[in-house]
Amino acid sequence: MRGTRPKRRVAALGSAGALVTATLIAGAVAAPTANASAGSGPGQDREARGAAIAADRAAKAGIDWQDCPADWNLAKPIQCGYVTVPLDYAKPYGKQIKLAVDRIGNTGTKAERQGALIYNPGGPGGSGLRFPTRVTGKNPVWANTAKAYDFVGFDPRGVGKSTPISCVDPQEFVKAPKMDPVPDSEADKLAQRKLAREYADGCYERSGWMLPHMTTPNTARDLDVIRAALGEKKLNYLGVSYGTYLGAVYGTLFPGHVRRMVVDSVVNPSREKIWYQANLDQDVAFEGRWKDWQDWVAKNDATYHLGDTRAEVQQQWLKLRATAKKNPIGGVVGPAELISFFQGAPYYDSRWAPVASVFSKYVAGDTQALIDAAAPHPSDTAGNAASENGNAVYTAVECADAKWPTSWQRWDRDNTRLHRDHPFLTWANAWMNLPCATWPVKQRTPLDVKTGKGLPPVLIVQSERDAATPYEGAVELHKRFKGSRLITEKDAGSHGVTGLVNPCVNNRVDSYLLTGKLDGADVTCAPHATPKP
Repeated sequence: MRGTRPKRRVAALGSAGALVTATLIAGAVAAPTANASAGSGPGQDREARGAAIAADRAAKAGIDWQDCPADWNLAKPIQCGYVTVPLDYAKPYGKQIKLAVDRIGNTGTKAERQGALIYNPGGPGGSGLRFPTRVTGKNPVWANTAKAYDFVGFDPRGVGKSTPISCVDPQEFVKAPKMDPVPDSEADKLAQRKLAREYADGCYERSGWMLPHMTTPNTARDLDVIRAALGEKKLNYLGVSYGTYLGAVYGTLFPGHVRRMVVDSVVNPSREKIWYQANLDQDVAFEGRWKDWQDWVAKNDATYHLGDTRAEVQQQWLKLRATAKKNPIGGVVGPAELISFFQGAPYYDSRWAPVASVFSKYVAGDTQALIDAAAPHPSDTAGNAASENGNAVYTAVECADAKWPTSWQRWDRDNTRLHRDHPFLTWANAWMNLPCATWPVKQRTPLDVKTGKGLPPVLIVQSERDAATPYEGAVELHKRFKGSRLITEKDAGSHGVTGLVNPCVNNRVDSYLLTGKLDGADVTCAPHATPKP
């Protein structure tokens, strides 16, 4: 259930963001050789050699920076370009695909410049191309870092402007209302299983040639080719949500290529967790954060009038859900659409007030606000295409990265058990991931994330009650990356901590990116300000 923002189908992991690029000294930088030893077996060695060849080629070619195409909505001085990478790194001279990148130069002096900072916002399936707008939008949290770094964004393979993949017609994808994710009967489960199988088949029909190569290790290799194309000897990287797993895999494959790395809201990199168990763990964490939000709504009953205890707010939710199940609101908002909208609150604190406000209006008799917020918009063809593409990439990467259970009995048992105490998200998340049970291409064994020769200290940032990437993930990566430091935002749970205003976090992220310095020990920060109603 990872993604950048809640998607129409259910959701994805991650936070908003983008990447930065360096002023390019075309061809002046030889690509460091890829770490063949990080993989296992001859296939990995071939891919490591292929990555080194591709990076060497990209360093010579550079990037032909231009003003961005008008329909990308990235105004000057942001520039855009493409980097060419092999579809299959085991065949570096075979079929090539193009990846979209963008950048804005550092805002400080030439002497202050430290290179490019590349960003991934999560997903899998999130676009990083908005990253330079943190500079053009004068985002104060990033002002110090922007003096030193070009901000570089990219669309990972399969995403957006980078050889996009698709699994279903986008207008069909957003049609509503969808089935209630919580099954009432075996027949409901059978119908959902059929939909999941059809979705997997649709991915193969529409994008089968890309699917075997839609893996996190391949995206990490792409990241190294982009580094080389930028003329950077080493990578400066900021990854949020799924972007942390991309960073962890990059750090394992290319430990000697990392200069600075910040990972924020961490996917548990354990092979046992990628990806089936990680999604089950999310269901538990989402329930906890859903309750946090309900407590806040109850505390602000004078504003929202939804009840002054968590139990009363939950009662209003169950009533809304039952109403929408019986008669979809406006003919289009059923339980599935409600979950897509309401899960924004446990994801991000910035959604607490907007979601509560829409809920409050509905209970007071204004159904239109809820329809506007939760229903699909058939006329928004570009937005619908982006949603469908994001979901396709999410599915393709998670299904290809790891072997998933193929036994329906196991899915049924695990999700039935979890649903009893964690009903908010469990079944919705299960159906979103079920295409992986019948995935039509080979599934890999996840990389063993670990510290390799030359890996510098990595900065890990995590909120204690994160729903999308539970806290244990940060602890696990901290153990695996020797010399790393962990900043914990205590009693907080917003997904994507580095973009929030919390000087205890912001000053340390700045200090690390600007000087490379980390605290002598792990740090616990007080939470950022609670949202105002």
